[in-house]
Amino acid sequence: MHRIDEQAIFLPVNIAIATISDTRVAENDSSGDTLAALIITAGHHLTARIILEDDASIIEHQLRNWTARTDIDVIITTGGTGITGRDVTPEAFTRVLDKTIEGFGELFRMLSYQKIGTSTIQSRAIGGVAAGTYLFALPGSTGAVRDGWEEILRYQLDSRHRPCNLVELIPRLREHVVK
Repeated sequence: MHRIDEQAIFLPVNIAIATISDTRVAENDSSGDTLAALIITAGHHLTARIILEDDASIIEHQLRNWTARTDIDVIITTGGTGITGRDVTPEAFTRVLDKTIEGFGELFRMLSYQKIGTSTIQSRAIGGVAAGTYLFALPGSTGAVRDGWEEILRYQLDSRHRPCNLVELIPRLREHVVK
């Protein structure tokens, strides 16, 4: 299923993490800590990390700031993807995204279903592209973060993954921008 071409060169990408929560702080951000460790262990660069409150305008503002930076290739958020009143990460994403990667959320929920059954319908995990930057929103649980990274993002953000990967498309993500 996952084929890594060991003879190809690994190209690390620059990744920013935002934990979306009204209750987490640096000392108890276990999902953010887990994601940061997985990113670094995979050989990528952790370019930025922040904790933001569950507010769509604040999240949108941070996403726009990060997508404007040339030193960030990928933004991954944790939290705020549920269905309660304070869960607004997908709404903030849709304000920012140029294109949605529908398969990301679909695949995440399919994999999640194997572990938590029908409770996966409560996840609104989403992925897409904005201003030439990949964005992925994962649920806030440590297990969901681990599943999203280990089962999807780890491979799609590995330039050696075959038959294709998201890294090889990075140079083409800004083709629509008029020079």
